[in-house]
Amino acid sequence: MFGFQRRDRAALPEKHQISKYYEMDGALRAYANRMAALGLTCGVLAVLALGMFAYVRLQPPVVIRVDGAGEATVVGGSSLNVPRALVQPVQAQGQTLADRATAPTDVEGRAIVRKFLSAYLTYTPANVERQYADALNLMTVNLRTFTMNKFREDDTLGKVKAEVITSSIKIRSIEPVAGMPWAYQVFAAKEIHRVTAQRIEQTEKMVCRYQIRLVYSGRTQQHPSGLLVGEFWEQQMVGDRDIGLDQKTTLLDR
Repeated sequence: MFGFQRRDRAALPEKHQISKYYEMDGALRAYANRMAALGLTCGVLAVLALGMFAYVRLQPPVVIRVDGAGEATVVGGSSLNVPRALVQPVQAQGQTLADRATAPTDVEGRAIVRKFLSAYLTYTPANVERQYADALNLMTVNLRTFTMNKFREDDTLGKVKAEVITSSIKIRSIEPVAGMPWAYQVFAAKEIHRVTAQRIEQTEKMVCRYQIRLVYSGRTQQHPSGLLVGEFWEQQMVGDRDIGLDQKTTLLDR
């Protein structure tokens, strides 16, 4: 129109194909403005986050008291008030202070004795570490230290694995000892299978009497009953040894 035609830049001379100075400068300024706006926004957000962090740190902590019935009350600090219609009150269903202060029952004592003997006297070379660990966790600190030192001196674990010792026990009775609190007398049948250095299998069958004294150390999450083994000794009453070819167990007979 009016004799003017739009010419393709590729058809122009090389000098005219180069972009105008104001076009290149305008693009750079546009990118610079974008980066400046982005940096300013990030800086403002960082300052706001730092201010909120400082505000939260300067606030006094909220102290909540929970009584024996499970009711929670705010002792110190500010709390958020929520309408009771939105949130229903929840009471703890655990034991109260009076329940936790009661001494363990005789059933709990017998259960600890049975659990300890089953862990300490029932093992194979494959699970002897786990069984002894469970038994040691049921002992007091003094008895645990004495037993671990005894294990190191006698190389108990090494002998169990070297002689392929398998031990099993069947508890016959658990009765409290008269005149001694938390002391129990246990009669049990015990079998030990081992392989000697001459590769001869032996089976020892015996009836043993065990006396275990428990110590009440307070109920915890690790020990709900609060009872730990403070003293343990074993006495063999009747026993025999079988080295025949037919090695049978008598503990499985019902």
